[in-house]
Amino acid sequence: MSDKQQLKIISWNVNGLRAVMKKEFASSICELDPDILLLQETKLQENQRTDEMIRLNSYESFWSYSTVKKGYSGVAAYSKIEPEQVITSFSRPEFDNEGRVIQLDYKKFILFNIYFPNGQMSDERLEYKLAFYDWFLDYANQLKDQGKSLIITGDFNTAHNEIDLKNPGPNSKRSGFLRIERDVLDHMVDMGYVDTYRYFYPEKVKYSWWSYRFNARKNNAGWRIDYFFVTKDLIDKGLVKQAFIDNTVFGSDHCPIGIVINI
Repeated sequence: MSDKQQLKIISWNVNGLRAVMKKEFASSICELDPDILLLQETKLQENQRTDEMIRLNSYESFWSYSTVKKGYSGVAAYSKIEPEQVITSFSRPEFDNEGRVIQLDYKKFILFNIYFPNGQMSDERLEYKLAFYDWFLDYANQLKDQGKSLIITGDFNTAHNEIDLKNPGPNSKRSGFLRIERDVLDHMVDMGYVDTYRYFYPEKVKYSWWSYRFNARKNNAGWRIDYFFVTKDLIDKGLVKQAFIDNTVFGSDHCPIGIVINI
């Protein structure tokens, strides 16, 4: 008898949890019905959370907050399954203090919920973004080299290839589609991480983020910058059953993405 269970994991950059809570967020989550829900850009401090946020639909919740600036960054995880360990501090204050990462260790996999930095504000922020990528991949590879199965999701703030944004040419010199940023995602693939959406849909054009300007969402002038990467062992064993982008769900400038795994 198989002891595997099917899990639906959803990731969503909500661009402010307080704002999205006013837009039928709880009912959207109820319809999506994930076993694990991962949010980025909660933009909350600990004392700003409401009971509804903490106990959303009876999930257990875990949080990381920005300590350098209020109303900025932040990630949260909601889980029906109790993780064996939750880590939000990685002994790297320059990254920890922006509240960008939650690591959830489950029995058969390690799950990362990450809001990767945006590099568009300045050269310094681009350098910070690239340093964050380097640190995280070094950290993840140490776990992968120990034989751990990893699921890495969130807002990567980078479109990987031309298929992943509406207007690649005009954006090729803009952070989010710079060659140096795209090289990081190439490197991830070379190291044995699999972009689950592209694995199932190698040529499908679908986006996960649209600017609030220029009617971008209505015109579907978007970017695919939200991903689920998994270690190759999960693919080779046939454990990843689905990957999806649900652009029918509104409330943020991003839409939810997800995977279904048997594990």
